[in-house]
Amino acid sequence: MSLDHRLTAEHEELRRTVEEFAHDVIAPKIGDFYERHEFPYEIVREMGRMGLFGLPFPEEYGGMGGDYLALGIALEELARVDSSVAITLEAGVSLGAMPVYHFGTEEQKQHWLPKLCSGEALGAFGLTEPDAGSDAGGTRTTAVRDEATGEWVINGSKCFITNSGTDITELVTVTAVTGHKENGAPLISSIIVPSGTPGFTVAAPYSKVGWNASDTRELSFSDVRVPLANLLGEEGRGYAQFLRILDEGRIAIAALSTGLAQGCVDESVKYAKERQAFGRPIGANQAIQFKIADMEMRAHMARIGWRDAASRLVAGEPFKKEAAIAKLYSSTVAVDNAREATQIHGGYGFMNEYPVARMWRDSKILEIGEGTSEVQRMLIARELGLPA
Repeated sequence: MSLDHRLTAEHEELRRTVEEFAHDVIAPKIGDFYERHEFPYEIVREMGRMGLFGLPFPEEYGGMGGDYLALGIALEELARVDSSVAITLEAGVSLGAMPVYHFGTEEQKQHWLPKLCSGEALGAFGLTEPDAGSDAGGTRTTAVRDEATGEWVINGSKCFITNSGTDITELVTVTAVTGHKENGAPLISSIIVPSGTPGFTVAAPYSKVGWNASDTRELSFSDVRVPLANLLGEEGRGYAQFLRILDEGRIAIAALSTGLAQGCVDESVKYAKERQAFGRPIGANQAIQFKIADMEMRAHMARIGWRDAASRLVAGEPFKKEAAIAKLYSSTVAVDNAREATQIHGGYGFMNEYPVARMWRDSKILEIGEGTSEVQRMLIARELGLPA
């Protein structure tokens, strides 16, 4: 395949549009939302009106007819300014709508996707449990068939679920054990649970280190009843489905991480030109120049990584290893760049009025969410054929 990852005219137009929106609309407002730990509904509505939530989906379902590369471009530009907004888009698309698009029936797609693509509604992805994070195969949530009523009866809990408790959240797709194989292994299935279903309880928002303007909650299910038709895909294929969703999501997180890394460069260049010390801008000092040069190098290479993985996905080629590499590298350099940007800003870097303080706080979760760095290394090793 081609190694030319320069953008087409259409993709470049999208990048410029989102860049302008991020700087003109998000940047002036998001600090206040972040400080108040408040979800930015109006910003999200504007993103919906721009078509960002529908970027990779066909027009027949209300989407923009784009691809995963387009989604990554938008995520990178948003995260250059703020990661809370970026993760809201990432989770809404990759984790909320994609399972329905990939595995849903035509009826499920027609029912859910138009609202999800327009940004009028958000979906969430209920995989992680208190005792089943990286080991998602250890799911304890159960769903039992009640043939008399034609319903699933769901019991269990999920944790760290993004977009699960907003005023516009309309569904959570959850993994649950629906039976067992002959060898005793669990059959894990995916089931759509609409918001407001009796017995489905959404806890108060978590108190988090970062991503303070995004919605993250714990969910509990106590005899939650939904129609048998809410099964997503084949029974017993839920775990495999979500592994596929996570492979794609790692590209999105890699793009988001790249945006944060680049945002650290942007802010550091700006500050190094303005900040005076010992009679000259600190950017005139070679020590600062070298720090920023290394930061730019890391962001550049991260961009090549996620675009390569996205290009393979769009072309229908295998991309699991490349997605893991992109996610591992970009999340690592996001943390590195956030640390260096904070150092360059000195004491001001520790003040929340400066974007780099948010970036520093937001960066660490990128090495944990959607597969820890250790999990990425395991995936890469397996793709290289090393013993399991």
